[in-house]
Amino acid sequence: MSGHFFDKESMAKNLLQNHIGIEYDKNNSTIRKEEHIVKGKNIFTNPVWVVIIAVFCNILWGSAFPFVKMGYELFQVTNSVSGKLLFAGVRFFSSGLMLLLGYLLLYRKVPKLHQSNVKHVVSLGIVQTTLQYIFFYIGLSNTTSTNGSITNSMNVFLSALVAHFAYANDKMNLRKSIGCLIGFGGVILATLGGDGRTSFSVEGEGFIMVAGLMFAIGSVISKKATRTDDSWVVTAYNLALGGAILILAGLLFGGELHVITVKGSIVLLYLALLSAISFTLWTMLLNYNNIGKICIYNFVIPVSGTLLSGLVLGDDIFRFRYLFSLIFVSAGIFIVNSTKHDKTAK
Repeated sequence: MSGHFFDKESMAKNLLQNHIGIEYDKNNSTIRKEEHIVKGKNIFTNPVWVVIIAVFCNILWGSAFPFVKMGYELFQVTNSVSGKLLFAGVRFFSSGLMLLLGYLLLYRKVPKLHQSNVKHVVSLGIVQTTLQYIFFYIGLSNTTSTNGSITNSMNVFLSALVAHFAYANDKMNLRKSIGCLIGFGGVILATLGGDGRTSFSVEGEGFIMVAGLMFAIGSVISKKATRTDDSWVVTAYNLALGGAILILAGLLFGGELHVITVKGSIVLLYLALLSAISFTLWTMLLNYNNIGKICIYNFVIPVSGTLLSGLVLGDDIFRFRYLFSLIFVSAGIFIVNSTKHDKTAK
């Protein structure tokens, strides 16, 4: 955020921020739009609510692993890459439409992007939705839901590496390096079999790691996009655009959802709502808090993903390797994101 100004400029800035909901950008001599829900800012900065919302988002993301797996079976796309892309596309396009419709009903106007920001949102949709979920959906189909949820935690460690090159004030140091190594060790531990050999596969865990890299790059783009436009609008167009590309790719390669049942529709609706709610809340949290303060709760994803995989799919989660893997991964995430002087990357 910009620094404090004084005298008339300070008064103008405070008026714009507190009463109108926009911010004056001194460097560019322009007025920059802030979140529409200005009154809700208190919720996203209150320490108790920050923890509740962050944990809630991560539980939702953790629940995606078993329900995506369930969706594969219900729509009979387990052995079809093009079918998986279509399944993913319908999910995220629906999420985007939900957010756009919600915005239209709440504010009674069409959600618009600043022209200068369109390129960032398009890039975000391609990277963080289309590319990330191409690799994620294919990768998850080639490993267990439990392994997928643990391996997916690599996005935290990859985000730390990407931030090193993207932000001047978020460089790698000894603490982050140790955290990344511990976390990576936890991921490898999850793939070890009883004979000590790893079940790691490029098409499975490897693809999920690539998806994590796309997430990390997308987070940098998201930071730029939400500086100019409302995070709700950015998220909506991100999901809608990325989902539309996934649908097109799935159809071009002959994908189809073979069987549409009530149960399958409920699962797909849940996944769409999950994305719409979690992405919007998470983006708003990042807008009002420093990255480390929020991302430290990402350890909830592999934990909830593992537990729900056992409950929903019946995965055999009661193994010592999973227990130690979760401990290593959670410790790594905590170490990477914990610091007394962490500031929001700009």
